[in-house]
Amino acid sequence: MRTKTGTFVPKTGTNVHLEADVADYRTAIAAALRDELGLTHRAVKTAMRWTGASERTVKYWIAGERGPSGEHLIALAKNSDIVFHMVLMLADRHDDADAE
Repeated sequence: MRTKTGTFVPKTGTNVHLEADVADYRTAIAAALRDELGLTHRAVKTAMRWTGASERTVKYWIAGERGPSGEHLIALAKNSDIVFHMVLMLADRHDDADAE
């Protein structure tokens, strides 16, 4: 039997605290989507239409099991004020329009 060889990249030097931030992100986006759209099948279809993501993917987002990334997050923020404000809050930024 041949021994498997290859490159092994150790996990040293990675940000361990990042996992808590990712969980907070998923929870926050899920809460924003539920507040904006609710928990119905129509909510899933609406988010699918906004982002082009699959039904299963959107269900993961709403359940908080996974979070949208990249272009999906931008599409959600473009269509949902609550998601947009949640992203700003997570980034510790403030929308100037709220101050007026």
